[in-house]
Amino acid sequence: METRIQKIDPENFNDEELKTACEILKSNGLVAFPTETVYGLGGDALHPEASSKIYAAKGRPSDNPLIVHIADKESIYEIADEVSEKAEKLADAFWPGPMTMIFKKKEIVPYSTTGGLDTVAVRMPSHPIAMELIRQSGVYIAAPSANTSGRPSPTKAEHVIEDLNGKIDMIIDGGAVGIGLESTIVDVSGDIPVILRPGYITAAMLEEVVGEVKIDPAIVGKVMQKNIIAKAPGMKYRHYAPKGNMAIVEGDTDNVIRKINELVCAHKEKGQRVAVIATEETKDRYECDIVRSIGSRKCEGSIAAGLYDILREMDHLEAEYIYAESFENDKLGSAIMNRMIKAAAYNFIQA
Repeated sequence: METRIQKIDPENFNDEELKTACEILKSNGLVAFPTETVYGLGGDALHPEASSKIYAAKGRPSDNPLIVHIADKESIYEIADEVSEKAEKLADAFWPGPMTMIFKKKEIVPYSTTGGLDTVAVRMPSHPIAMELIRQSGVYIAAPSANTSGRPSPTKAEHVIEDLNGKIDMIIDGGAVGIGLESTIVDVSGDIPVILRPGYITAAMLEEVVGEVKIDPAIVGKVMQKNIIAKAPGMKYRHYAPKGNMAIVEGDTDNVIRKINELVCAHKEKGQRVAVIATEETKDRYECDIVRSIGSRKCEGSIAAGLYDILREMDHLEAEYIYAESFENDKLGSAIMNRMIKAAAYNFIQA
């Protein structure tokens, strides 16, 4: 398959530039496009053929639910069977934006989109290209991240090209995304909202709107949970992973740096290629040939935005072993660590 790549300026584009992408979606083809979180791989959410193509292109397990992207709030009443008052409040507060909600689905939504579940994940993105693509195509777009399943999510079109060129119909290059982490996922199908995936919208922000919010036990802790029914993307399988053996080193800053330097020295003696993921504050303290700063702890958004790009760079550098600092205590720490833990396959080292 030949993949068409089209550059579009998200701040200055017209309807004609999206015409081909819209026609592809209407005919059950696949289009990768930018959102404010990561690039998504889009297909018609209400057509089983499109969902099957998404799973095939990504190499994604078919029991891992897809997120349905909409362009206006009223659309939730067409695809969700029940919309609670709390869900209404959350939609008013955070849509369009990086929040996905889980509802009980209507029959119109095929099980191929929901991973066989009776619930459906819905999000209204704020990125102008994503919004216009949904509006102009007239299609609710099922869109997981536009990467090979298990690999770091794409924050640039180059990442999508690297993984999916030749496997899908079109890639819209809208430049680098803003947030760089997938949306917060909140299950609103019960009485109390439950966070199934942490993201830019934090628990504290949700609680300001609807009061009590719970966190699913499956995403808490440093041990992989088994036999999980994946109600949301990213709960069940290893994700975001570089090819090298990655570990997260925890402890006081000085102890972490000392421990990583010891590990680096041991690998060097064996002739192994090793890399360190540090911060602007610590990068100069490591005795390693490959040290990459993920961002500054003074600007936590920079860490979130740089995570997937740096994990992909580890592959390009052919790092066999990767050691990363922990970010658990930062404001966005739960979202960042959720991704890093899965990337490291729950491999922790205490300093």
